[in-house]
Amino acid sequence: MKKAKYTWQLREKTELPEEFSTILTNEQINPLLGQILWHRGIQSKEALETFLRPTVENLYDPFLLHDMEKTVTRIQDAVAQGEKILVYGDYDADGITSTTVMKEAIELIGGEVEYFLPNRFIQGYGPNLAVFKEQIENGIQLIITVDNGVAGHEAINYATEQGIDVIVTDHHELPPELPNAFTIIHPKHPLGEYPFGELAGVGVAFKVATALLGELPVEFLDLVAIGTIADLVSLTDENRVLVKMGLEMIQTGERIGLDVLVHLAELKKEAISEENIGFTIAPRLNALGRLDDASPGVELMTTFDEEEAKRIATYINSQNDERKEIVATITKEAFELIDPTAPIHIVAKQGWHEGVLGIVAGRIMQDTGKPTIVLTIDENNELAKGSGRSVSALNLFDSLSEIREEFIHFGGHHMAAGMTLPVANIVKVKEHLIQYLEINQIDLSQGQEMLIDESLKVEDATIPFIQQLKILAPLGTDNPVPNFVFEDVSVEQSRQIGADKSHLKFQISQEGTKLDAIAFQMGNQVDEFGQGTTNIVGQLSINEWNGNKKPQLMVSDFSVKGTQLFDLRGKNARQKEIPAEHTLYIYFNAESQKLIDDSSSQRYLFTTVAETVESIKTSNSQQLVFVDCPDDSDLLKQITQAGKIERVYLMGISQEEAYLNGTGTREQYAQLYKFVRQQEQVDVRYKLNVVAQHLKIQEKLLIFMIQVFFDLGFVTIENGVLRKVENPENHPLTESMVYQTRLKRIKTEEFLLYSDREILQHWLWNEEEV
Repeated sequence: MKKAKYTWQLREKTELPEEFSTILTNEQINPLLGQILWHRGIQSKEALETFLRPTVENLYDPFLLHDMEKTVTRIQDAVAQGEKILVYGDYDADGITSTTVMKEAIELIGGEVEYFLPNRFIQGYGPNLAVFKEQIENGIQLIITVDNGVAGHEAINYATEQGIDVIVTDHHELPPELPNAFTIIHPKHPLGEYPFGELAGVGVAFKVATALLGELPVEFLDLVAIGTIADLVSLTDENRVLVKMGLEMIQTGERIGLDVLVHLAELKKEAISEENIGFTIAPRLNALGRLDDASPGVELMTTFDEEEAKRIATYINSQNDERKEIVATITKEAFELIDPTAPIHIVAKQGWHEGVLGIVAGRIMQDTGKPTIVLTIDENNELAKGSGRSVSALNLFDSLSEIREEFIHFGGHHMAAGMTLPVANIVKVKEHLIQYLEINQIDLSQGQEMLIDESLKVEDATIPFIQQLKILAPLGTDNPVPNFVFEDVSVEQSRQIGADKSHLKFQISQEGTKLDAIAFQMGNQVDEFGQGTTNIVGQLSINEWNGNKKPQLMVSDFSVKGTQLFDLRGKNARQKEIPAEHTLYIYFNAESQKLIDDSSSQRYLFTTVAETVESIKTSNSQQLVFVDCPDDSDLLKQITQAGKIERVYLMGISQEEAYLNGTGTREQYAQLYKFVRQQEQVDVRYKLNVVAQHLKIQEKLLIFMIQVFFDLGFVTIENGVLRKVENPENHPLTESMVYQTRLKRIKTEEFLLYSDREILQHWLWNEEEV
């Protein structure tokens, strides 16, 4: 049995009201898709109309935001009086687009505006006191923050004391005490009544721009779509409207810098999607602030010069390539440092680039299903700085808030946190988190929850159905790509693909219908299939090649029912990865322990079946690795069945190679006997290979034959020196217990090492052959 990586939560089917079913029929929407819409809150004709065909009428009045009128008046006055205005942004994609929107809106009404994006490595996130001082000294008379500001008390207080108004526009979590700003535009302002509180920073900036210009600035919607998608805010309600219209603006608009970036990213402008933005455009903009200064992002979005746009976009691409290389290197190094058996992962090393540690932590968390903190250590080996990513079961912010005193800087939310702490405190943090899991009885062994929208039959995965799923777009947070589960399917033609064979391609089959499937980064699990029946979860898409269209499943997770035997016989097979957790390596010969390099693995040297089974239970082992061959193959069956094990890895290493070498021929025994009678003594510790070459007998076989002679009393061996016995009693070879054991071992090796895996599978668990 192979457990799923995630804990699957399948939505229960709902009996849809007749009225809604009629609406679905009129819209020609598949009832399966109707279930998904219903569960996502689309439960009326009006809601469905807004969902399918949103318009500007579905956007809320910007003046519903608290202090919007006061804000607009102050900006208009600043423009009228020729004041120098500063837009203070952030270094991520949301910050870049927010800054661009606010800058261009003020310029449209004739304002003199500058912008500043802090460097994460120098000024850090949010209003910086030193920057505010410098800007005010340089003549700035009004400061407008975008995508930050609600936590910038120190810098904002300073500006206020200097007589400089600060307008805060932000969307981040509100602190208990708001800063002393001139106004604060926030969709969740405690004194406001805005109907939708999930705007991104660029969404808030767009609302200010709309109020300031007195009309909807549709030319900014491309930027709003990028920032909203990049910041992973809820793609429902007003955000859905903004993004849907924004994607259309990207496809038809003429923002030169964005067009060049789209072209260099090898995307089709006319078919740009939220997926393209989330996985291609946003990472490029984010790479700027992760590695250095993010200002080129604003320059790109505001330029009217195509040559300059090409220069900046090329630079952004190079930064993104460098970012990917850094992430790949650190991820590899970080994986080498983790203990796969630990309930949480904290890894730290000197020289890691702090700008990408959140990405690395996220990748390890996704791969292992465990909370992960990745830290870089300074050159003095004193301070560690980095990021953490968590799973839904553990609120990382709350758990670490209990030991705030261990950190120099700390902040975050449920799923993520950033921190700086003394290197000496890393161990304390790890111990606290492990203890927190125990005290709060948080079980991470079940994996993160995965919501599954529908259970489908393979025959349901048709091209028309998959095409109709597009009405759910734009997809993202709170409106995710639907997950479908296909239960009790067979997997056929499974093979590894990709340059490094890191991906899988196969077909799932059910009642005569087949569906192509691809599983990225699952190449090392190719052996999981082909045993038992499989449940597979994934997203449906259409694969187009050479003008042909075929349904395809993008696999997210899978489980396999029933018992599984993994064939690791042979040197090449032994290189395959074995899960470390809940795994027990069993040896029948103490010498065989040297055959496994992993010193951290749980090991057990066989004594009796009863004691071995008790060791399995004590260690909470769920899968066994039989490293070598026992003398009796039935021992494997007894251990497996008594231990109620459903996953077995069979290496079956035989150092003696009894089956291959046999017991020796009558002529070989006669030759050895003659040689022994002719020698006074032979030092078999150092001369064995010489004797083997002289007699032309394979060395391992010669050792066995000498053991038979010793067992029958033909020779003595003391301190590695073999001597003949004068006038020994005559015994047939078959009287030797060593010889009899060898015969039994030959049968065992023949069965365990040379039988088909399927035969061993059925034998090991007493299954009927099929």
